[in-house]
Parts: sequence; C-alpha cells; structure tokens
Amino acid sequence: MKKIFLLFLLISISSFSQEIALLKYSGGGDWYANPTSLPNLISFCNANIYTRIKNKPSTVEPSNPDLFSYPFVHMTGHGNVVFSDSDVTNLRNYLTAGGFLHIDDNYGMDQFIRKEIKKIFPNNSLVEIPATHPIFQKPFTFPNGLPKIHEHDGTRPQAFGIFIDNKLVLLYTYECDLGDGWEDAEVHNDPANVRDKALKMGANIINYIFTN
Repeated sequence: MKKIFLLFLLISISSFSQEIALLKYSGGGDWYANPTSLPNLISFCNANIYTRIKNKPSTVEPSNPDLFSYPFVHMTGHGNVVFSDSDVTNLRNYLTAGGFLHIDDNYGMDQFIRKEIKKIFPNNSLVEIPATHPIFQKPFTFPNGLPKIHEHDGTRPQAFGIFIDNKLVLLYTYECDLGDGWEDAEVHNDPANVRDKALKMGANIINYIFTN
C-alpha cells in the first residue's frame, strides 16, 4: 500500500493539477466551517508558490478509500469529533502511507480532537513543533513559529504534530485559527497583514507536503 500511494503522489505532483480535500467527520462538530478558507488558500498557493491545485477542494469522509487520493486533507470545526473504528483504521493507513492531515482548531475542538488523535496513534504522542522546523522556514519565514491569527483565549499559538520516521504526517494547529485567516476578508474583517500571515503559513504547509 505504501509504495502504491507514494507512486500516486509522484504522479499527481508531476501532473497538470493536484487536488486537496476537507474532512467530513462525525460527532456533531461543524466540519463545514470556514467554507471560503480552502479555496482562498488554493488560489494563494497557485499564485505565489506555483502549485497546480484544483480550485475547488473535495470533501471526503475518514473511512472512505478515496482518502488516499489526496496528499493533503484539512479538518476544522468548533465542536465534537468522533472517529469510528473504520475511520481510525483508514486514517492510520492513510497517514502511514504518506498522507498528511492538518487539523485546525476553530476554537472549541481541542477537548474532543486530542482523544480521537490518540485513537489513531495510541503509541505516539502529540509533540510541539519547534520554530526551527522546515514547515516554518520556507517558502515564507516564521522565526517565532506558528503565527497568532485570532485571539480566542489570548494564549500563545501552538503547532503540534505526529511524526513517523521523522516525517511530520499530522499537524494540529491550536490557539491560532489559520482557517479563519484564510477566509474571505469580509467574513472576519481581519487586517490585510493578518490574512497575509495566515495564507503564507498555509502555503508553507502545502509546500512541506509537496517537497518532503
């Protein structure tokens, strides 16, 4: 499975376009939050780091075999998250085969998502990613690590990860709200420099996936 998936990634990266997806999970949380965020991130990446990502992201459920079609899957929301046994198995296989999951806490997900991540990787702990990690270095530099986009509780933003063979496969962004910063400007009325930081950090994530 791993060799097949990695072969698909190489083909997709070298082809005319790639495709990314939003994760549609169960449990009652609003998986559909921030509807303009991924399209805006795609547009920014295609214009600024020369990716060729399809303009409209797909939607995929965690247990769907189609999950393996996407090198990047994004997950967000404010509330409850529940992964079934089949969700857990498919997500674990996807991530160990070379896939990448970005979970962006849209404020309120944290208490639920941590236990679900533990289901996927019971023997791996989330570790805080240092500012020296490549995901913060290129193509845009974030010397202090993950930027703060929305205040929420006023605590510092943190990026946590699960690593397999020293490669980051799951990124969990907390107290940051990148997805809000990716949305259309009028949704949150964020200043241009804040949206710019969010989009650049998103581009770093996409760049990391396609170059590692």
